[in-house]
Amino acid sequence: MLRRTLVTLGVASPIIGPALAQPVYPVKPIRLVVGYTPGGGNDLIARIVAAKLQDKLGHPVIVDNKPGAQSIVAAEIVAKAAPDGYTLLIAPSGPMTINPAVYSRLPYDPVRDFAPVTLLAEFPLLLAVGAMQPVKSVQELVAFARANPKLANYASSATPFQLAGELFNQRTGSSFQNIPYRGSGDAVQAVVAGQVLMTISDSGPMAGPLNSGKLRALAITTAKRPPAFPDVPTFAESGVDDMEIELWTGIVAPAGTPDAIVELLQDVISDTLDVPSVRAALEAINVDPRATTVTEFRELIVQDIARWKAVATKANIKLD
Repeated sequence: MLRRTLVTLGVASPIIGPALAQPVYPVKPIRLVVGYTPGGGNDLIARIVAAKLQDKLGHPVIVDNKPGAQSIVAAEIVAKAAPDGYTLLIAPSGPMTINPAVYSRLPYDPVRDFAPVTLLAEFPLLLAVGAMQPVKSVQELVAFARANPKLANYASSATPFQLAGELFNQRTGSSFQNIPYRGSGDAVQAVVAGQVLMTISDSGPMAGPLNSGKLRALAITTAKRPPAFPDVPTFAESGVDDMEIELWTGIVAPAGTPDAIVELLQDVISDTLDVPSVRAALEAINVDPRATTVTEFRELIVQDIARWKAVATKANIKLD
């Protein structure tokens, strides 16, 4: 129980006096760096967790949005931050496992430069169009794009969504053009407004527009229809094979962060994800809360890097 409350660093033995002991952790605000604009799925997850996490830690947990370059900017900031537990990265699949698959050079190494803390949530992707669009199925979408090539585009806000869009092109023989946006919320709003034909993105920022009828979901990247989307067909049901994608978001610290701090954070975040109000808020944006041990998260990162490299190589996707 003590470890769940505080971590004291630098105490070599019980006989060392209080004057030589280092301050307990935490003693000041903690920064959660998010590589996307406010309103996107990862930003929403960060804010839901941060609100309860600061109650448990006794200090503010501040969400700091640093969008840009497929979250490379945010990842580099945290990789180079002091390893003291006060600067953490909201670490989605994109910067941790997909960027290494599609960029030959990065200013950070997802395995070497970070200390994994825990997973936060997992989620599939949805393909959606604006409600005013004439298409009501994936097959109609593909046919419409072929008949109207100047309108054949998709909005994406991060590497995973662009990779999903390019995979869709590969699997359907289409030529949808990528229109990049700085955040998922921005990408979704562009589709709602009819500025872009479709998007393949996380369901968090889509939840409101889907519920209000401003978006129409055509397919989901799960193997089976999930309870949250019983009326949305899978890509396989829509005649598109090999489009199963399950992404995730976690928290990592800079490499070299003391094990005691990492373990404390893992403990407290795991407890936070078990709070009913937190689980309900995450499930409301259609993500599945999931905590892991430090070791499990590290293994997942390594495993998914290999998986996405294989996918990117097969699809001949390079973003350099």
